[in-house]
Amino acid sequence: MAKTKEHINLVFIGHVDHGKSTTVGRLLFDTGNVDEQAMRKLKEKAEQLGKKGFEFAFVMDTLKEEQERGVTIDLSHKRFNTDKYYFTIIDAPGHRDFIKNMITGASQADCAVLVVAANDGVNAQTIEHLKLSKIFGVGQMLIAVNKMDISGVDWSEKRYKEVVDDVKKHAIQAGWKVDTLRFLPLASLPGDNITKKTQKMPWWTGDTLLEGINKFEVPKKPTDLPLRMPLQDVYNITGIGVVPVGRIETGIMRVGDKVMIVPGREGKGIAGEIKTIEMHHEQAPSAEPGDNVGINVRGVAKKDIQRGDVLGPIDNVPTVATEFTAQVVIMNHPSVVTVGYTPVFHIHTAQVACRFLEIIKKINPANGQEVTENKEILRNGDAAIVRLQPMQPLVIEKNTVIPQLSRFAIRDSGATVGAGMCMDIVKKQM
Repeated sequence: MAKTKEHINLVFIGHVDHGKSTTVGRLLFDTGNVDEQAMRKLKEKAEQLGKKGFEFAFVMDTLKEEQERGVTIDLSHKRFNTDKYYFTIIDAPGHRDFIKNMITGASQADCAVLVVAANDGVNAQTIEHLKLSKIFGVGQMLIAVNKMDISGVDWSEKRYKEVVDDVKKHAIQAGWKVDTLRFLPLASLPGDNITKKTQKMPWWTGDTLLEGINKFEVPKKPTDLPLRMPLQDVYNITGIGVVPVGRIETGIMRVGDKVMIVPGREGKGIAGEIKTIEMHHEQAPSAEPGDNVGINVRGVAKKDIQRGDVLGPIDNVPTVATEFTAQVVIMNHPSVVTVGYTPVFHIHTAQVACRFLEIIKKINPANGQEVTENKEILRNGDAAIVRLQPMQPLVIEKNTVIPQLSRFAIRDSGATVGAGMCMDIVKKQM
């Protein structure tokens, strides 16, 4: 069997109308991942809807409502091969109401392409996306300065450099190390500097977008951390028995490992031994981070465990918290957040209501300074260090110990209100 290409999850982010979806569509088309015929149909459709020039955006925006409104609502995933890697491209919404999907996208991504329009420059959401991608552990970022063809910009190197300087300034405030960021100019709609060099910007000698994304590095798999596998589902399979299914986040799992699944339905945790590991319908002796596996565990019954439980080694059991301290950002709450507020936290595969016990300190997200006035209430755009209490046993880890299990989204009546990561934990005595 030929060695499979290494895999990278890549998210495209940026302000609404800066050309994210068009950039993704153009990239997929120019690399032959979308054929001529499909493209022709989308072009006709765009013209019928009075959205001439939106055909590339429609490659990812498959929902009818999105095509009519011309904005990306949901997260869409597409597999995309280059000669070097195979990418899962996540096109994340830039629109304010759709920030929740952007969070889900960023938390799944290893690398990001931030699209900034040359005519419009840095916008409120560009800044928010710089911050969120940093909080959610996106490791590498490429900034594509799009719409270089627009009248008023006219392929100007001077304008390109102004946008780059502005992005750098905000990236530093968001906590990015500027020398790790890469920048390139492009014009997605006409297709300049996407996969081929362009004559229109003789001053640009750097990468095309395709060359740029091929320079991302495959993130190092966290195999040196303790094993953690959040359960996605639990099946009872005739002739095999109980089969928990999930994606390994950290560590290495081997047949014969003695493990513990916590908190379990009783909240006490269930010990067992790994009998078999199955991946892509084949048995495997071991599995590592990123692998989706089904396992058979000796000593575990279906009634003992459920989605949201986490499996780990018996000598390093996942942390069950009775309380935890977290850094949170409130992004989309209809009024204000105060002590006593109890929304649902989505962390790995668990969904658990958590109560705000204390707002320890409020932070200005733009500069990281503490805010002293009105610190009992949090509004949209506020960041804070807070103390939280899960309403039922919850596995969460400190960001400094196992970052993969420290990040969460906060949801309330169908909307994502905010996001954050765990900094400290009061452990439940098992």
